[in-house]
Amino acid sequence: MIDMNEINSVEERKPKNFIYELIDQDNQTNRFQKRVHTRFPPEPNGYLHIGHAKAICLNYGIAKDYNGKFNLRFDDTNPEKEEQEYVDSIVEDVKWLGADFEDRIFYASDYFEQMYDYAIKLIKKGKAYVCDLSADEIRETRGTLTEAGKESPYRNRTVEENLDLFERMKKGEFPNGSKTLRAKIDMASPNFNLRDPIMYRIIHSEHHRQGNKWCIYPTYDWAHGLEDSIEGITHSICTLEFENHRPLYDWFLDELEIYHPQQIEFARLNLSYTVMSKRKLLQLVKEKYVDGWDDPRMPTISGFRRRGYTPESIKNFTEIIGVAKRDALTDISLLEFAIRDDLNKRATRVMAVLDPLKVVLTNVNDDEDLDAINNPEDPNAGSRKIKFTREIFIEKSDFMENPPKGFHRLVPGGEVRLRYAYIIKCNEVIKNENGDIIELHCTIDPETKSGVGTSTKKVKGTIHWVSAKYNFNADVYLYDRLFNIENPGAEENWLDFINPNSLQIIKDAKLELSLMEAKIDQHFQFERLGYFCVDRKYSNENKIVFNRTVTLKDSWKQGK
Repeated sequence: MIDMNEINSVEERKPKNFIYELIDQDNQTNRFQKRVHTRFPPEPNGYLHIGHAKAICLNYGIAKDYNGKFNLRFDDTNPEKEEQEYVDSIVEDVKWLGADFEDRIFYASDYFEQMYDYAIKLIKKGKAYVCDLSADEIRETRGTLTEAGKESPYRNRTVEENLDLFERMKKGEFPNGSKTLRAKIDMASPNFNLRDPIMYRIIHSEHHRQGNKWCIYPTYDWAHGLEDSIEGITHSICTLEFENHRPLYDWFLDELEIYHPQQIEFARLNLSYTVMSKRKLLQLVKEKYVDGWDDPRMPTISGFRRRGYTPESIKNFTEIIGVAKRDALTDISLLEFAIRDDLNKRATRVMAVLDPLKVVLTNVNDDEDLDAINNPEDPNAGSRKIKFTREIFIEKSDFMENPPKGFHRLVPGGEVRLRYAYIIKCNEVIKNENGDIIELHCTIDPETKSGVGTSTKKVKGTIHWVSAKYNFNADVYLYDRLFNIENPGAEENWLDFINPNSLQIIKDAKLELSLMEAKIDQHFQFERLGYFCVDRKYSNENKIVFNRTVTLKDSWKQGK
């Protein structure tokens, strides 16, 4: 059993952010008996995105750093939008990120009976009432920033009448929208959230876990604090949009006189060149702009996983951006940097040619085994053998008949080095009847074999290649940013800014034979082309599809 008194004090450890400072203060005053217990409380109405990943890493990281506990809790209070599919995907995503909730997986719906009893307690205290105003009427009577709201004509119903009506609401006697249970606070409060907020609404809809047992459902503001209290959460960490809700969070718990966690707000993650709204992400999926929630162009965790991002790179990204008190737009290039930095250390180097041009090496007759380094960043990665043959493929873009200044690849009469092999010289360009280049005839300089001999001959360019005899064909999906403007979510016609080049499908790319053994979740660097992984959705025992995870450098900053 962990002794919570052994947690490091603020003097012994520099806080990582302002939340750590607040927790250290609580530990100094023994507010929660030096306990730290956090939670991640998603609503199962969609797949998790990178903003949720930040919240998961933050909440779990805090619990881990303080030898505390971390809960996964589903805020399943809206049966019209929630599905078991979303629950399953969220569990998988949280586990994939490495956030260990052990056996602490909870649901708001598990507490419905207890929440109902708490509501009865407030009614009996005269602090809650049943209101017959419609949603539009409640909105109209809330007032403005300069005008107080108007009290509901049902605000002063007797306790007995409210108890009776609330019980009948629970039994299903009234249609949707006909009645609500509201807290009785202050219609003149400068904080709109305290102007008699709704606690329960009538929804005749089957719940994914409770079935048809309930037809009244708690609002987020009513349920959230109760869930935290029931679970013994110490620090309820939320994003900034809930800052103005904190007085209501406190009011409910104080009026009920139950255990009271501390709500703390931080800035949510907003990422450039994408949208983070669940409503917009759902629209992209339903209207088939993308290939489902796990499309590698989506900012969802499942999309990132399919694209080849690693949990470590996402955690590193959240460390890079830190935790702030003010919302800002984070440059997606920081995320891509974190991906490259991680994959550079772990990805096996291989060669693949996406747009092949045949090269005949006229002075090569026999096949030869060459040594290729698996990863220069990993001294334990070793090497592999690749076949060098008379006919090879190179990228079409690595040859130009009339090159611009600064082109250091293959040209007529020019020389270039083949990666792990020899320097070659282009002697003849073969074209078809339409004038298209279909083949190059070249010769190798046998004295220039990589890593062998004493040749001092140098050339400016090195290109990759694949044997024409020993290779296999595969489809390669080149993914790019989904939108072509920095902040599409701020635009009313945001769908007009989808990047038409966000996906390019390469059919029958030529890959070195070692890639035939590639497995799901294995990472590769296609030399000079980027980082790639095996697509987990479309690959099977008969076919391997590769996804580009990220380019080798930020081509957008270079004026793509």
